[in-house]
Amino acid sequence: LQFAELKLNQLEKAVEAAHTFFMANPEHMEMQQNIENYRTMAGVETFQVVDREAKAHLESYNAGVKHYEADDFELAIKYFEQALSEYFSEDMECRALCEGPQRFEEYEYLGYKAGLYEAIADHYIQVLVCQHECVRELATRPGRLSPIENFLPLHYDYLQFAYYRVGEYIKALECAKAYLLLHPDDEDVLDNVEYYESLLDDSIDSESIEAREDLTMFVKRHKMESELIKSAAEGLGFSYTEPNFWIRYGGRQDENRVPSGVNVEEAEVHGLSMGKKSSSKIERDLREGGPLLYENITFVYNSEQLNGTQRVLLDNVLSEEQCRELHSVASGIMLVGDGYRGKTSPHTPNEKFEGATVLKALKFGYEGRVPLKSARLFYDISEKARKIVESYFMLNSTLYFSYTHMVCRTALSGQQDRRNDLSHPIHADNCLLDPEANECWKEPPAYTFRDYSALLYMNDDFEGGEFIFTEMDAKTVTASIKPKCGRMISFSSGGENPHGVKAVTKGQRCAVALWFTLNPLYRELERIQADEVIAILDQEQRRKHELNINPKDEL
Repeated sequence: LQFAELKLNQLEKAVEAAHTFFMANPEHMEMQQNIENYRTMAGVETFQVVDREAKAHLESYNAGVKHYEADDFELAIKYFEQALSEYFSEDMECRALCEGPQRFEEYEYLGYKAGLYEAIADHYIQVLVCQHECVRELATRPGRLSPIENFLPLHYDYLQFAYYRVGEYIKALECAKAYLLLHPDDEDVLDNVEYYESLLDDSIDSESIEAREDLTMFVKRHKMESELIKSAAEGLGFSYTEPNFWIRYGGRQDENRVPSGVNVEEAEVHGLSMGKKSSSKIERDLREGGPLLYENITFVYNSEQLNGTQRVLLDNVLSEEQCRELHSVASGIMLVGDGYRGKTSPHTPNEKFEGATVLKALKFGYEGRVPLKSARLFYDISEKARKIVESYFMLNSTLYFSYTHMVCRTALSGQQDRRNDLSHPIHADNCLLDPEANECWKEPPAYTFRDYSALLYMNDDFEGGEFIFTEMDAKTVTASIKPKCGRMISFSSGGENPHGVKAVTKGQRCAVALWFTLNPLYRELERIQADEVIAILDQEQRRKHELNINPKDEL
């Protein structure tokens, strides 16, 4: 649509179409560039950008969060209440759309011998399952696969504190008790309930104040549906596991504090809970500081010094001679757009991207098109990097290659004036970064199986090109690293480490990019083939050594 509307000179509609697509696909770098180009055209202002697929209840919720974070609690209350009203209205529509023909994916509908009563029961249970899943449907942004975690309860979590801040303690108590309907063991909110009760007039019986009626009715129906589905599953012989619709990844969106926004002094005076909860979504143990395995490697910074989680910066992983040799072999094996589906400028129109895989290097070396020793060096240094990452982060299982890529990015002459883009926009390696929602969605097309990443730099004779880490907002830079020969940055691949590359404004920047997985199912196929090539080369070398006959003996 955006291209069609652009051809028709309907620029405003083209911007809307592009923006709508980008809101559902925040990893799509070309669309981001299109939007930037549209914005520079005459007559297109930021306020005209509209998401055509936006859902009213999600828009109101986002507005409530923004006002809440700005400490404008009156407006936050207005938008959260509006979001709830729209949510329950949308829920009715979602449930109505479940009526009609249904089909379970597990088996062919009525593909078994069933009597009339079983067929009727089967149909209505499928309708009920569909209605029960509306909770997930309403928490999912258009175009996304993953719902916002703990979405409905979060409305009441925000409201309980917003009402407290405007002095409406009864409403704050009602919202806190509503939240506890879904998370009855939440210690922070239990503490807040006690505190809100202490603020009430003596004439008010705190026991008479109950959880909000809207959520009370909703939860009652939701639990009844769950019991009906489980009972029917047992009777009709299909399997059903109740999803956890209210998952909490250890903390809240409001900076993991309840109530959020209270300064320490106020918390001490009023006794409000300020307990921080871990916001990390990494399920494995977080460890670092293991041995670097090789001599001459210099430790530079750890996670704390790089202001993040699971990060390390090392120097002298390569020698000057190895950097020169790799740079030399790069010029002989790289193709423009290799590794980027043939796109010469996949991330920015102002730079040219060239790449090569480790298997391609070995193939060229075997054919004599580049020195075999140099091609082998590419393989060896990537293996060296893998061992360092595995050891430093103290992983108790094997780290496998997920992708190995030598990449050079070259600044295009005549296109560097007033550049405001990045060489590689801010992203995460195993999830889709969504700065607006402060989330990173673990879903395709992200490489969800990647666990660790590493970048090994080959040169520094260029301008720009600094590697940067940011916060989840994709704006706040937490660390900046200037590439140089032999320097390696490594980090865990999730949403805890958003990163990008600043514009390369002069010269060519080259590096070996490495991604690793702990799951052997996702091993890089080219790497397995490269391992086989190396094994053959080693075997040939041994055979030559064994057949090395002395000329005197031969005479």
